[in-house]
Amino acid sequence: MAGNTGTPGATVTERIMAILGAFEEQQTRLPLSVIARRADLPLATAHRLVGELVRHGALARHGDHYVIGRRIWEIGLLAPVECNLREAAAPYLHDIHAATRATVHLAVRDGHVALYFERMAGRASVPVVSSLGSTMPLHATGVGKVLLAHAPAGIRRDVLASLPRLTPYTITHPGRLNEQLTQIRRTGYATTLEEMTLGACSVAVPVHRQEQVVAAIGVVVPSLRRDRGRLTAALQVAARGISRQLGGTQRGG
Repeated sequence: MAGNTGTPGATVTERIMAILGAFEEQQTRLPLSVIARRADLPLATAHRLVGELVRHGALARHGDHYVIGRRIWEIGLLAPVECNLREAAAPYLHDIHAATRATVHLAVRDGHVALYFERMAGRASVPVVSSLGSTMPLHATGVGKVLLAHAPAGIRRDVLASLPRLTPYTITHPGRLNEQLTQIRRTGYATTLEEMTLGACSVAVPVHRQEQVVAAIGVVVPSLRRDRGRLTAALQVAARGISRQLGGTQRGG
C-alpha cells in the first residue's frame, strides 16, 4: 500500500503509481474498491483516475474488475530485461522457424496466464489463435504448461482449481494435470494434443536465467506422432543458447 496518496499534497503521479502498484503477481484482477483501499485513495478519486487509465490503455476493465492494460505491457517491453530476452531469443527462434516452418512462440508467465512475447507464423493449415502480446491459458498451451510447472505453488493451486475446457481434449482434471506438471519438471519439456485448438499440437521447453525459469519457447504443429523428439531436441538446443545469452544456466536436454 502506498500510503498518504489520498492526502491533498499527493501529486497525480503519486496517485497513479499507487493505483498501478495495487496490482500484484498473486492478484492481477482487482475491483475498484480494493484498488482504492490499496492505493489509499477516496473511492471517487480512484474511480476518476482508474477511468482515465482505462481510456489510455494502462488498465482494462473486465466486468467488475480491472487488470493491467496492453499499453503498460508495450511500454514494459522497452525495459532492459524484456528487451534482452527478446533480443537473445530472436536468432534462435528464427532458426527453429526456418528449420520447421512451424509457428514458433516465446512466452513468459504474467500472473495466471502465458503472455506471448514473440510469435513467428508457420503453416497456415495449422490453426493458431495466439498473437504477439496476447495471453493464453497456462493449462492448455505448451509454453503455458512449462511456465505453470515452474510457477510458485500458489499460482499452481489457483490454476488447478479452475481448468476450463477449451476443446474435447483439454485436460480439466487437476490430478491428471498435476501429474503432467511433475513430468515436465523431470523431462524438461511439455506437449499439448489439440488442447487449446483442434488441429494444433505443441511442444515447449523452459528457458532459464540463474537457475530460474524466466520464459518458455515452443512450436505448434499439426501432429507430434513422428517429430516430437526432433522438435524437442531443437527447442532444447535453442533454449540453452538463449540461456547462455541471458547469463543463465540451462538444465536438461
